Amino acid sequence: MTEAAILQWAAMSHSGSRKPRNEDSLITFASGPQGAEILPENGCRALSNHDLVFAISDGMGGGNAGDIAAASILQQMTEIIPETFKAAAAGFFPDSLTHLGKALRSIHEQINAAARDCSEKSGMAATLALAWFTPENVYLANVGDSRIYRSRGGMLEQLSRDHSLAWGQWRRGEISEIQYRTHPRRAALYEVVGGGHARVNPHFAAIPYEPGDRLLICSDGLIDGLWERHISEALARCPENPEATAMTLLKRAIDNAGSDDASLILITICTAVS
Repeated sequence: MTEAAILQWAAMSHSGSRKPRNEDSLITFASGPQGAEILPENGCRALSNHDLVFAISDGMGGGNAGDIAAASILQQMTEIIPETFKAAAAGFFPDSLTHLGKALRSIHEQINAAARDCSEKSGMAATLALAWFTPENVYLANVGDSRIYRSRGGMLEQLSRDHSLAWGQWRRGEISEIQYRTHPRRAALYEVVGGGHARVNPHFAAIPYEPGDRLLICSDGLIDGLWERHISEALARCPENPEATAMTLLKRAIDNAGSDDASLILITICTAVS
C-alpha cells in the first residue's frame, strides 16, 4: 500500500467593521470519483482515495455583488475539480493546472455575463487563492491579493503573487514592507475574477509538499493586521493541530486592524502513514 499524507486544517472568517456583510468566502472539500464532499471548517483527512481542496475568495463590488461572486467561484470549483476523476475513469488524464486554467476562464466569463445581465451585480468581481492537494503535489491558483504561504523548517515563503504593482515593487526590493503596507495603490488589482475584464491571467504553481509543511491561505483582511514576521513566527511554532494557531493569527489581525473581512485556512501536513 502506498503512503498517504495526512492533512489537518482549521478555517476561520471574521466580518470586518466597515461593511454590513462578510464578502469573503472559504471552502474545504474532498474531491473524488463521487464528486465533492464539503468538509467541516476544522478537520483531519488522509490523501488516500480522494484529493483535498482549500480555497478563499474575497468579493468586490457594490451591494451584495461581491459576496455573490466569491461564493459562486468556490461553488463552481466543487463541480469542476472532481471532473478530473471522471476523466481518469474514462481513460483520460488531464493536467491539473490546465484543468484549473480552463475552469477559471469559464468562471470568469460566467461572472462577467451575470454582471452584464443585472445592474445590481455590475462590476462584481472576486479574488481567489486555492490549494489542491493530490497524493503527488499541491496545485496552486491565485488571482488578486488573497495569498498562499508555506512555512518549512521555520522559513516562510509566499507561494502566491499579489496582482498589484505595489506588491511587485516590494518584492523587487524597490520599497520596504512598511512602504508597501501604506502604499495608496496597494489594493489596485490588475487581475481579478470578473470585474468586466476581457480575460483573466491567474498565477499557477505545482509544488511537492513534505510532512511538517504548513500552508496558510488568507484574504487581504488578515494581512492588514499582520506583518510578515508575525506570520512566520506563528507558523514556525504551529503544532500538528492548527486550530489554536489559526485563532491566534485571526485575533491578532482583528486587534491590529479589523476594518476589512479577514479569513484564513491553516493546513498542516502530518507524517505520512501506510
